[in-house]
Amino acid sequence: MKKTWIALAGAGLLTAACSSDPAVTRGAATGAAVGAIAGGVIGNNVGDGDAGTGAAIGAAVGAVAGAANANRNNDVNRRQYYDQGSGRYYYYDARTGYYYWENGQRRY
Repeated sequence: MKKTWIALAGAGLLTAACSSDPAVTRGAATGAAVGAIAGGVIGNNVGDGDAGTGAAIGAAVGAVAGAANANRNNDVNRRQYYDQGSGRYYYYDARTGYYYWENGQRRY
């Protein structure tokens, strides 16, 4: 059983490492680190007291959650619109509630 969890954790980390976007890779690495620490603490204090298994499970879950969060917040995946009058693309930023040109300037 322990080998299965270690294999799953390794597969999750390798999958996250294959991302071409540095923000997603950084989010996955951060999530894996935080998840490993939390999983180790929880695994040591709960159940049979195996901190290694808890750390492996926490790292796998943290890597997936960190990559998903970074991908969700990534501006590269935003929908762009085309303004025929100016011949430029713009996008809507839901965090600020404003429209922006492709170069980041606010569109008025």
